[in-house]
Amino acid sequence: MARVKRGTKRRTRRKKLLKHAKGFFLTKSKLYRSAKEAVNRSLRYSYRDRRTRKRDFRTLWIQRIGAAARNNGLSYSQLIHGLKVGGIDLDRKVLAEMAVSDAEGFAALVASAKQHLGSGRGAGAAASSQPSA
Repeated sequence: MARVKRGTKRRTRRKKLLKHAKGFFLTKSKLYRSAKEAVNRSLRYSYRDRRTRKRDFRTLWIQRIGAAARNNGLSYSQLIHGLKVGGIDLDRKVLAEMAVSDAEGFAALVASAKQHLGSGRGAGAAASSQPSA
């Protein structure tokens, strides 16, 4: 069987990997074996954290919406329920942005949610107070 030396292919593969490791600390950016381990680890972390980032931002948005809703006299869950009953379909990202940058608009949304909560509770209370036959 013929001997395979892999001269240029090996070099290009190693150069590509060391290019990925640029900016790493000490030997992790210089030596091939250390760089390979560091790059593989960093790729695993980046894959994992692309998913974690979505969770982190959702929790941040919920905290911001909850704080702004409490400033307007409503809890987070009541606000979301009131918006859903009222047919106002805004996602949490937009609601959080409104809570931070447009306080008057967010207060109007909270007022609308309160109104829909009040009308929903009144109808439910009236129906449940009727005697059953």
